[in-house]
Amino acid sequence: MPTTGGVRAAAEAVAAILPPTPLLPVAINGVPAWVKAENLQPIGAFKIRGAWWRLSSLTPEERKGGVVAVSSGNHAQGVAWAAKRLGIRAAIVMPHDAPQVKLANTQALGAEVVLYQRPGEDRDEVAARLIAERGGTLVHAFGDPWVIEGQGSAAIEIAAQLGHAPSRIIACCGGGGLAAGLALGAPNSAIHPVEPVGWDMVGQAMAAGELVHAAPDAPKTICDALQPNITKPLNLALLKGRAEPGVSVTDAEVREAQRFAFAQLHLVVEPGGAAALAAALAGKVPVDPDTVIMLTGGNADPAAFAATITGTD
Repeated sequence: MPTTGGVRAAAEAVAAILPPTPLLPVAINGVPAWVKAENLQPIGAFKIRGAWWRLSSLTPEERKGGVVAVSSGNHAQGVAWAAKRLGIRAAIVMPHDAPQVKLANTQALGAEVVLYQRPGEDRDEVAARLIAERGGTLVHAFGDPWVIEGQGSAAIEIAAQLGHAPSRIIACCGGGGLAAGLALGAPNSAIHPVEPVGWDMVGQAMAAGELVHAAPDAPKTICDALQPNITKPLNLALLKGRAEPGVSVTDAEVREAQRFAFAQLHLVVEPGGAAALAAALAGKVPVDPDTVIMLTGGNADPAAFAATITGTD
């Protein structure tokens, strides 16, 4: 079970190899706040935190067996980066329609990419088959205790940068690994998970008190990084009664957030990495001078990003 102590240990491990990402001042509808620029990590996303803590915590025997991960792209790059640095074999199960930039970056880091059909195939089942055939340790994108602790290291970093705990952290949310980690790392801060409309499986699960599957006819979303079909019992257990009610954002709101980040902060943020900012700009989550908004990823498809910025999408 992940713990606050584990989050602090993860923060020390991450700090030993990576500098803190910037905490930048921003005005949201006239109210001062902060953004945490995790899009500036070496792999362009916060996922490097959980991947490093998980892989660096493997036993020598586990390292020899290699790892298998499931990801739409950012966790893939985090695992590939950590595996390359630690000399561990890595296979990553990724959707066939993942952005080309994420597929290419994962392969460039030396990981094997195993594609699956989305929708149609269950990525966890594909990963389980790989492990049954080859062996290896599963490094789940959001349901792994070490991964959750690693993502929570961002909260420790934020408190050190602010000089105190933030009043609230607004977080982009897919499966709930980041939100759960932040809840552990910032126990006195409100945690607001933000998901795409129709893919708010964490928000729905918290409201229902049980796991909820995405509908078969769930709408398309530009937030490719935030599309798990269901969260995990571990994530729900950590968030239930702790996180604020989930909030969902539209593609139009996400695009507006991408434009805002580019114009006001001079940052490239991918759709899934801009969801938290979208919720703040749309007034769906309260903001105050001690609020921190997570910009979780910057691995944007160049053509799609250009179309968003120029308003031709």
